[in-house]
Amino acid sequence: MADRLVTEAVERARTAGPEREREVRRECVRVTCRRKRAHEDHAPPRPLASGLRASPEARARMGMHARQGPLAPVQAVRLLPRAHVSAWYGRMDIHQPLLIATGVQKVYRTGSVAVPALLDLDLTVSPGELVGVMGPSGSGKTTLLNCLSGLDDIDGGRVVVDGHDLFAMSDAARTEHRARTMGFVFQAFNLIPVFSAVENVELPLLLVGTRPREARRRALDMLDRVRLGHRVGHRPSEMSGGEQQRVTIARALAGRPAIVWADEPTGNLDSAMATQVMDLLCELNHDEGQTIVLVTHDSAIGDRVPRLIRMRDGRLVDDVRRHVTLSGTTADPPRG
Repeated sequence: MADRLVTEAVERARTAGPEREREVRRECVRVTCRRKRAHEDHAPPRPLASGLRASPEARARMGMHARQGPLAPVQAVRLLPRAHVSAWYGRMDIHQPLLIATGVQKVYRTGSVAVPALLDLDLTVSPGELVGVMGPSGSGKTTLLNCLSGLDDIDGGRVVVDGHDLFAMSDAARTEHRARTMGFVFQAFNLIPVFSAVENVELPLLLVGTRPREARRRALDMLDRVRLGHRVGHRPSEMSGGEQQRVTIARALAGRPAIVWADEPTGNLDSAMATQVMDLLCELNHDEGQTIVLVTHDSAIGDRVPRLIRMRDGRLVDDVRRHVTLSGTTADPPRG
């Protein structure tokens, strides 16, 4: 729900003059209040196989109640020191992937013409992976991202994200699941022009029922994490393209998603800004174990990811895993 409402608000704000700023703000507040009454601050906790439980102090840092049960794996990772994140993922059961896509098919139809976009596609992504998807124009990269995230319907197959079969859920349940467990970074920044950086980041949190004070705290913390702590009060028009994209990354991560989908996140940036944004995504993945799936046409970006998938004509034709440092590739293991 949050992603759809934010997009609608963006479109309204783009055509709104300064005199409508107050009206846009009031509308967002009304929506926030309705959502807040309908939902709790956090979804019910999911069981963790290892039975790991956080201390009351750690739960307080996450805004969780002390009575809640075991943490989900992604939540548990965020309670560990950064130096321990890689070790924690190394102990996770590799047979419990975060994303499982099986036999996914997507066909676009225009009248009597049917154009297949995805053909019996299988893909598995484990927690903590940084996966790049490359391919020529029209190969199905963006369609893949939209279908795996539940933004688009599929015509066949199954997609399971964080233990939930997306297309066995109702539209409302799928939208709610997407708002709570996924983050999105698009080529178009989709920031509300009349909102400041911190207001843009906190809005999706408010829309899923997070308390205003907690939403503001998490928005400020995440803007500081993406090195924009000094720009929290600035509007998009007062920031560079790279800064705006970092705001969108902060917005995607503020809800502590299980997975972040990034569609051409550097497409609107020059090479220097693109490098900075990619440095940030790699850092978040390496230091904090954030699972990220990104689509790109830029081979320089593809060289930065530990796992690179190539697509052609709606199929996955290559899947390479390699050892990559924060600054670049160091060695390639055998394909498999």
